[in-house]
Order: sequence, then C-alpha cells, then structure tokens
Amino acid sequence: MTIIEELDSLRGSVLDAIAKAQDTSALEDIRVATLGKSGTLTAYLRSMGSVPKEQKAEVGRAVNEARGAVEGALEAAREQLAAQELAASIASDAVDVTLPGRAQQIGTRHLINAMIDEMADVFLGLGYSVIEGPEVETDYYNFEALNAPPDHPSRSMQDTFYVKDLSGDGSAVKGESDVLLRTQTSGVQVHAMEDRPLPIYAIMPGKVYRRDVADPSHLPQFHQIEGLVVDKGITFGDLKGTLDFACKAIFGPDRRTRFRAHYFPFTEPSAEVDVSCGVCGGEGCRMCKGTGWLELLGCGMVDPNVLEMSGIDPEVYSGFAFGLGVERAACLKYNVPDLRMLLEGDMRFLRQF
Repeated sequence: MTIIEELDSLRGSVLDAIAKAQDTSALEDIRVATLGKSGTLTAYLRSMGSVPKEQKAEVGRAVNEARGAVEGALEAAREQLAAQELAASIASDAVDVTLPGRAQQIGTRHLINAMIDEMADVFLGLGYSVIEGPEVETDYYNFEALNAPPDHPSRSMQDTFYVKDLSGDGSAVKGESDVLLRTQTSGVQVHAMEDRPLPIYAIMPGKVYRRDVADPSHLPQFHQIEGLVVDKGITFGDLKGTLDFACKAIFGPDRRTRFRAHYFPFTEPSAEVDVSCGVCGGEGCRMCKGTGWLELLGCGMVDPNVLEMSGIDPEVYSGFAFGLGVERAACLKYNVPDLRMLLEGDMRFLRQF
C-alpha cells in the first residue's frame, strides 16, 4: 500500500470515528490521537524528510488535505455535541418554580444548654448572680481549700485528669499544687469567697471532668451547676427552702423533695436531695427502681474550715452550698434513661426538645 493509500485509509477511519463520537470528551481523544504531538497524521508530517523527492509534493498535499478534513469534521462535531450537552445540562438543572419552597430548618439550643439557662433563670429570679471560673484548676482550689487534703479518702471518688505536677514531690502547697481538669465547680466558690465582697449569693455553671467510664448514669465530662450562699444568719432551713423551691420551679409544682443525711468534706451537716419520680408520681416504678424517688444533688452547710481558709470568720458568717449535674437533671425532667443519649447527636432524639 502506498503512502497516499495509507493517508486515504487513515482519513476515512478518523472521519468515521468523529461521526460516531458521543460527546466532546470522545472528540478530544480523537483529536489528540490524530493531530497531537504523537498523533498519526503528525507522524506523516514528521516523516516527510524520508519521502522520495519526486513524491513529496503529492504526499504533502495529501497530508494537508487529510488534516484539513479532520480538523473541519472535529470542529463541526464539537459544535453539535457541545450544543447537545448544554441543552441536556439545562434540562437536568431546571427548576420547577411551581413547586412549594423548602423552608430552612431552624436550629434550637441543645438540651444541656437549655437546662443550664432554665436553672440559671430560676436562681437569677431569687437574686443570685452567675459566676464562671477556669476549667483547668490547681489542686488547692479543687481539693485542699474544700477541706480535702492530699491524703483525704474522698479524693479517690473524684479521680481526674492531671495536667502537670508543679511541686515535684507530690505535696499540695497553695500556689505550687498539681494542675488538673476540675472535678467540680466548687473551686469557683473558693475564688468567689476570696475575691468577692460578702454577702455572696451565686451559682457556678460549667464543665467538669472525671475519669469515669461512660455508662447510662456516668460520663467522663459533664456539666454541673453549684450554688453558694454566705451571709449572716444562714441556716439549714434556708438551704432546704431554697432547694425545694428550685426543684418545683424546674421539675414542676407537683414534684416533692426528700433530704437524706450524707457526707461531703466541704459541708457539715451534709445531705443528698431526692426528687419524686415523674414517671410514677412517687408510687414506684422501673425508672426509680421501685422507691418513688430519684437522686438529684448533694448539699450542706459550708464547713467552718472552708470559710476560714478563704478568710471568712465562721463565727460571724455561715452559708450553704449545693451542686447538681445538668445532664442528670435533664434526664430526670424528661425521663431519659441514658445520659449518653444527650451526647450522641441523634437528631431524632434531640428534636424532641
């Protein structure tokens, strides 16, 4: 087969491929394979030096004619296929303006934040202020100033995450204590007693951390609200009346409270407060394990040692303190059986609130 015949055959096959191309991408592949640097027609142009002198004019003319025919066919096909692709794209992206609009879903505050706001509103209505403090605290403010020295057994109940040991010998000296993630917001109470003028009526919301394994009733990170009152003539009756009012304001006027004697190193006397079960109304059910009561918070009269360590004369002033977990309160109010459900991000659950 002569070069002219090869060019005619190549021209016919390329034009046939162009006619069968389904999209502009296929056309580009044909163009590269034919007219690119390594294309078949380009190879003929590069080999003109080896063509006999008497055939160069004829072969050159045949190559140029083939190239022109291919380029013309490519351009025509590209315009046609591009128009088809544009029409298809417009059709697929078309918007039916007669369809009803899709309203943007409006978000709400998370149940935990909503509970913090709700409880804060209750105490703000009683004249309390809201105080926040550092989540990374020293051993002194988290334990020692709350009547729990380094060898106190109550520390093992609140094992936490230590950041850095500044003392080197494990001693707990004020200003040189271990640095840790706070286990309670009680440290904010100590800061308040040291820095604020008396009397003090305040609550302290915030995140706390403990080395607990997550289960239906425990979390390694949770939110807590603590309260502190320091004034002249404060009695346990003031504590009981305040918490009974707050529980009814938060959980409903039909809920009852019960105080049980307990122990905390920073209060004396101390008590646990239970709230009547909202599922059975106090009759006893699976939720309250047949008792009719659900444990809510701990409280007590501020220990005189705690007042003295903060520079307050316990012969003149007295006070009470309390603390409750926000997640636990939310679960008790809305009868949620597992604390972890508040943190899993399941919108089917969260949208209920």
